[in-house]
Amino acid sequence: MIKHEQIEKNVGLLIVLTLFVVLWGGLLEIVPLFFQKSTTTPVEGLKAYSAEAVAGREVYLREGCYNCHSQMIRPFRAETERYGHYSVAGEFVYDHPFQWGSKRTGPDLQRVGGRYSDEWQRAHLINPRDVVPESNMPAFAFLANTKAKDSVAADIEGKMGALRTLANLRGLPTYSDADIKGAKAAIGDKTELDVLIVYLQGLGTALKTTK
Repeated sequence: MIKHEQIEKNVGLLIVLTLFVVLWGGLLEIVPLFFQKSTTTPVEGLKAYSAEAVAGREVYLREGCYNCHSQMIRPFRAETERYGHYSVAGEFVYDHPFQWGSKRTGPDLQRVGGRYSDEWQRAHLINPRDVVPESNMPAFAFLANTKAKDSVAADIEGKMGALRTLANLRGLPTYSDADIKGAKAAIGDKTELDVLIVYLQGLGTALKTTK
């Protein structure tokens, strides 16, 4: 039988046993979540991202918006009073990767969908200080100069096909062949700014709450 003193004095053995404990503990905590309905079932009304929203999300990721904005409202009054209903796992089943985060240079965006008009979002992205004078957010006016089909949506069918594969693996409702084939037509001549607004306007809107 190995004594505690032997483990402490043997660096190699200590590393091996530490890894074993961490991995075993991780498996016990993480694996059950894959079989828990509340974490694997989409909230009622949630649908896979539209072609425009997929492209808009690509802009969001490329520009590093997650470095200043989280998309995970904690179940605390200070957060729900400010941002809205706390986030639930079933809202993120189509997110690869999810944008939870903990960094909040700017506000959490999980419930920003529908909170402001498209015009407000456009003005805010072009020059944030026009609508929020104290904002330190950089301007993204340049997004209006590039057609989404020439950048983030150049391979939109492939991106949606990959998302469909992931959804199928989890047994989730997903895109049809027609959805994927019509993706470029749906995006049309929309700019990167347009599709980013589509993505933002959909955030957190599937969860029906009284708030």
